[in-house]
Amino acid sequence: MFDFFKKKGEAQAEPAAPAQPQYNTAPGTEIRYHPELIGQLKSDHQTLLGLYGEIQAAFDAGDYATVSEKLDAFRTGLQGHLLTENVRLYIYLDRCLANDETNSELIRGFRREMDGIAKVAMNFLKKYEAIGVDKELAGAFAKDFATIGQVLGARIKKEEEVLYPLYMPQY
Repeated sequence: MFDFFKKKGEAQAEPAAPAQPQYNTAPGTEIRYHPELIGQLKSDHQTLLGLYGEIQAAFDAGDYATVSEKLDAFRTGLQGHLLTENVRLYIYLDRCLANDETNSELIRGFRREMDGIAKVAMNFLKKYEAIGVDKELAGAFAKDFATIGQVLGARIKKEEEVLYPLYMPQY
């Protein structure tokens, strides 16, 4: 109540913030374990799957302008997700599990496979980015889109069941 009379410039005591745990970095890097990373990556998956459904609905409705817009949003989301996985997940896991030959090979295999899938997905997105103005693209879109959906769906399932559980703090 009498804080008004405190001397000007006298600092008020701030309540102490709860201490955040500090995790070690992966060997040879500055990449730390982030407890929220897997949740973020899974959230990205849900966002991408949601966009996939929106693209399908717009295509089914013949709204190719919306398909084009949603494909652009999908590209942006996928690129961000891949960048996060490459920098924060794969490098971290690779360094932390360097002495575990089985898991190291598994991680390298996941990374190689994702690089291939990413190239195919980006080529698909580039091919169909003009679907909003070039209706001729619609003929092949449905088959290519279904294939991309199957591949990405299977990959998401595999990442969440096999890869993500390997992500743990490095002590």
